[in-house]
Amino acid sequence: MLIHAGGLDHREINRALREAGHTCTVTGCLGQRFIGAGMADKAITVEGIPGNALGAYLNGAEITVAGNAQDAVGDTMNGGRIVVHGSIGDAAGYAMRGGSIYVQGDAGYRAGIHMKAYREKYPVMVIGGCAGSFLGEYQAGGLIIVFGLGAGMRRIVGRFPCTGMHGGKMILRSDCKGLDLPDQVVIRPAEAEDLQEIERYAAEYCRLFGGDKAEVMAGPFTIITPDSRNPYKRLYVAN
Repeated sequence: MLIHAGGLDHREINRALREAGHTCTVTGCLGQRFIGAGMADKAITVEGIPGNALGAYLNGAEITVAGNAQDAVGDTMNGGRIVVHGSIGDAAGYAMRGGSIYVQGDAGYRAGIHMKAYREKYPVMVIGGCAGSFLGEYQAGGLIIVFGLGAGMRRIVGRFPCTGMHGGKMILRSDCKGLDLPDQVVIRPAEAEDLQEIERYAAEYCRLFGGDKAEVMAGPFTIITPDSRNPYKRLYVAN
C-alpha cells in the first residue's frame, strides 16, 4: 500500500499503516514523528525524512528509510529492525531492549544510551560511519558496533564513549588510541572468536548497503566491555 504523507500528521500516517496490509510505503515524509511506533507485523519503507522517534517501541516490524532520519530512532524498541540508508540524529536506540538498527552513515550523540538486554532479548546497533559523543552511555546490555567507514581524519567516536557502561559490549573498528574511554571498562584487541561475530554483522551491513566485506573487516577492531569490578554496576543491580 502507498501512503502519501503530505499534509498528514503522525496520527493519520500511523492509522493508515495499521489499516494497511503487511507491506507499506510512506512517501513525501517531512519530519512527521513516531512513524511505525509500537508496530509488529509490518514491512514499512519511508521515503523522505522521518521526524523524531521513528519506530519508537517497535515490536517486530521492519522499517527501511530511504535517506536520513532524525533523533531517537528506535526509542525503547522491543523487537524488529530499522534500516537507515543515510545518517541519524541523537539518542538512537535509547533504552532499546531488542531488535536491531542498521545505519549506513553516521549517528549523532548518545547512541545506545541505556541500551539493555534480558534473556532472549539482545539488541544490536550497527553504525557504518562514525558516532558522536557519549556513545553507549549507561549501556547495560546488547551490542554496539561502529565501523567508521569513510571517517577520513575524523575520530570514529566522539568524546566520552562508554560513560557509566555496566553491561553489554561495544566493538569499534579502530585501535582506540586517543579515545576518552573511562577507567571502568576493559579494552582489548579483537580475537578470532570476536572476528567471527563481527564478520556476520559486516556481511549483513554490506548486503543491506553494498560495499566490500573484506574492506570492512580489514581494519583493527577493539572490544570494550565493562570491568567486572565496575562501580556503576552496584547502582543498577541488587546485591
